[in-house]
Amino acid sequence: MIEHPNYATEPWRVRETALDLDVLAQSESLFALSNGHIGWRGNLEEGDPYGLSGSYLNGVHELRPLPYAEAGYGYPEMDQVMVNVTNAKVIRLQVDDEPFDVRYGELHEHVRTLELRDGVLDRRLEWSTPSGRRVRVSSTRMVSLVQRSVAAIHYEVEALEDQVRIVIQSELVANEPPPPASGDPRVSAVLNDPWNCEYQASEGLRCELVHSTNISKLRVAAAMDHEIDGPATMSMHCESFEDLGRVTITATLEPGERLRVIKYVAYGWSAQRSKEALRDQVDAALDAACDVGWDGLRRQQREFLDDFWDRADIEIDGDDEIQQALRFSLFHVLCSVVRSERRGIPAKGLTGNGYDGHAFWDSETFVLSVLSYTMPEAVKQALQWRHDTLATAEERAANIGLSGAAFPWRTITGAECSAYWPAGTAAFHVGADIADAVLRYLHASGDDEFERGAGLDLLVATARLWRSLGHFDVLGGFRIDGVTGPDEYSAIVDNNIYTNLMAQQNLFAAAELAERHAERAGSLDVDDIEIAEWRRAGAAMVVPFDHVLGVHAQSERFTDHEVWDFEGTSEDEYPLLLHFPYFQLYRKQVVKQADLVLAMYLRSDAFSAELKARNFEYYERLTVRDSSLSACCQAVIAAEVGHLALAYDYLGEAALMDLRDLEHNTRDGLHMASLAGTWIALVAGLGGMRETDSRLSFAPRLPEGITRLSINLEFRGRRLRVERTRDATSYLLKSGDELEMLHFDEPFILTSGDATVFDSPDLTTETAGRAPSQPHARAPQHRVAPVVANNEEH
Repeated sequence: MIEHPNYATEPWRVRETALDLDVLAQSESLFALSNGHIGWRGNLEEGDPYGLSGSYLNGVHELRPLPYAEAGYGYPEMDQVMVNVTNAKVIRLQVDDEPFDVRYGELHEHVRTLELRDGVLDRRLEWSTPSGRRVRVSSTRMVSLVQRSVAAIHYEVEALEDQVRIVIQSELVANEPPPPASGDPRVSAVLNDPWNCEYQASEGLRCELVHSTNISKLRVAAAMDHEIDGPATMSMHCESFEDLGRVTITATLEPGERLRVIKYVAYGWSAQRSKEALRDQVDAALDAACDVGWDGLRRQQREFLDDFWDRADIEIDGDDEIQQALRFSLFHVLCSVVRSERRGIPAKGLTGNGYDGHAFWDSETFVLSVLSYTMPEAVKQALQWRHDTLATAEERAANIGLSGAAFPWRTITGAECSAYWPAGTAAFHVGADIADAVLRYLHASGDDEFERGAGLDLLVATARLWRSLGHFDVLGGFRIDGVTGPDEYSAIVDNNIYTNLMAQQNLFAAAELAERHAERAGSLDVDDIEIAEWRRAGAAMVVPFDHVLGVHAQSERFTDHEVWDFEGTSEDEYPLLLHFPYFQLYRKQVVKQADLVLAMYLRSDAFSAELKARNFEYYERLTVRDSSLSACCQAVIAAEVGHLALAYDYLGEAALMDLRDLEHNTRDGLHMASLAGTWIALVAGLGGMRETDSRLSFAPRLPEGITRLSINLEFRGRRLRVERTRDATSYLLKSGDELEMLHFDEPFILTSGDATVFDSPDLTTETAGRAPSQPHARAPQHRVAPVVANNEEH
């Protein structure tokens, strides 16, 4: 997308300089706004045309039965599908009885800009009606990052050459027609007319609708109010129907005269509260928004983002495109979760209906990795959601004959939604991923209260699952058989290394926390015998190794399988899951996404430097990256073992996954894990950040093309800046108490306000010999940093 001539490369914005309807759906995803509770796709205010209309509330879904030709014991029975809620983005315009539609008349100018510092979407255009009447239209849209239930639009029409009669219709629309169905399993299911009207009202310039879903019985309220500024002779009226609320403004504008509408919107939803309670809730939220006003909302948004960028911004000299992509990524990662408040993080956030709006392990392993060091308070809320679903996970474990908690592979409410059990039920690593996120949050935040409470609950429940799922073999090794790891082209395998090593960490951590908080652990019926069993299982964990090849096997006997015929596979046959049966994939050496390589990042302590290099080379030849989760992990290990140019290539792929629509499904929403992966590839990859004994460690390296990398982050209440240039690395503690850190394994103490500088060797050249090869036609695009001349800030 960013290569499209209509898109500019600028450091603090994403700007589209002309409207191309062929990529309208993709641009709607790029220009989406969210706060983790409300999600608005970047649809045109006038409603038509659109690629995929989308207005979402996190957690709002409809149910549908899961179809089985042959059902089995323990199979999930119901699917959960994210559905559109009431669309409040619509502002229709008529000019002298001719409706504004970009496909008719003449569009002289059309510019849309996502402002990453201000958190708003600006639109500016000039249009002539088919009969030649010319107007200028401008709008600014926001979803508030401060007021959870509030969104707003500032909309203005100006007559340019002639007197014109203007009609503006500001609407609430429910039960919009869904998009056509798709054969791509990554695309959402389609549900027609999911909403029943329970209440509608209109008074003054305010409209309100309350609807409920047919099966899940969720109730949603949406309300809008307006401030209007225009000619004294303008007229206004308000009306409401079952699926429509409308405020109509009519005015005659002289050349140079303007009609301005500020539209305030509030949403609320509940599975339990009455329609009266929800109605009062959105009325209160709307009153609060109107009281603050448009300028106040803009000021709140900017202040919030100023604080976030002080915590999280990364500066890159030498590659303007990656600089823009990194800030775009951080902005959308923030927006996916900041006001979600104990709800899951869908794989595509609230930017589209891809993957039915389900949350996966992507949230904990990728998105929360970033937020742990940039906005830890949001991580706590996301983990509280997992804790809220703990009873459901425990019930699921009992249903399939296990102890502890079996968390779902894909879900909205906490119940498993995958009808394909080899990928769903068998992907038990999700529990260890949640435990890993808990540990990362605790290390990054020092939140003792969470550790004693929800953190301990989650670690104990997941440790119990591993002890129940695994067993000791005749040699005394602890085996975890018949599971599916992160690589979805391998299923029902024995001793998947990623699963086993993450489970090992889970078991040891649960034992440590249970001993540290013995009284609290006792309330969970944890005793010394169970703690000893966790430690025994962790110490005896089986880690497969192929002594002939001298590399770890991704799972037991994986390296004995026949290698996939990569040379015989054409480029247009990727992703393989859309062109070959899983039966063929499961029995071959072919890797969809980083699995063992991800384990080498997250459990770096379990591998020697030599084995990391050998493993990486071996699995590079097998990994086809049919998942957006892969490139950032490969970037991290490529950088660590010295293949900096390859790490840079993978960084580019992760960063541009959506901006260039690399997987051809950006139309259905942004890939939150890949967006988060941009930060991971930079900070953990080129920055070399790891945690060693609860201390932050950095080993920064720069590839050719990048001359400076400056990283801001937050750790245990302190704000840091780490900067790497060609010949030096500096560390600055911007605020907070002194901190012990490591620079290339050398410990030092960082004190507030003082910079610590190390002379660093120039590590921009390859240090590990020739870079490994990838499967035929699957090498990442080689990164040559494009420097854009006109990149001044605004």
